[in-house]
Amino acid sequence: MEQLDLLKSELRPGAVYRRADLQQWSKSVDRHLQELVKDGTLEKLSGGLYYVPAQSTFGKVPAEEQALVEAFLKDSHFLITSPSEYNTLGVGTTQLYNTRFVYNHKRHGEFKLGNRSFQFVRKPYVPNKVTSEFLLVDLVNNLKQLAEDQSEVLGRVKEKAREMDPVSLRKMANRFGKVKTRKFFNSLLKA
Repeated sequence: MEQLDLLKSELRPGAVYRRADLQQWSKSVDRHLQELVKDGTLEKLSGGLYYVPAQSTFGKVPAEEQALVEAFLKDSHFLITSPSEYNTLGVGTTQLYNTRFVYNHKRHGEFKLGNRSFQFVRKPYVPNKVTSEFLLVDLVNNLKQLAEDQSEVLGRVKEKAREMDPVSLRKMANRFGKVKTRKFFNSLLKA
């Protein structure tokens, strides 16, 4: 079996690969990657990152966000969220945002992967899942970037915080919040 055919046989539709992952099946990986991109078997997402398009009845399916970011970071410990999720809290936010935050331990800055942009934010602590406490703390962390009236939203955040479990909220604020956010929640939860 020719190396290019061997490489093709190992590719799974919908999977995201790093160049280094594909070297085990080819001695001329760069040449083979160029050929596979040219014939449409692979799509180049960014430097050294490739996607095998899955097909649906509507055409090519884009790479799954989780798999894309996991391959890019070479790590599975991260959290993808958007300021649009603040709308679920009922604190007066209604805007929809295109921004996707990726909280992680490795990268910082804006990166374009394929045709999607992600704002990577390096944090010492990254929760495993999105919770109401996390969203409330994250909202206060990013309050200045929101389009809504900040003082009005902050007033509703205070009301919402009083409805939540104070121990969980304080813990999240202390682990994930910026200094100003920690101070805000610690003074609020003392009252």
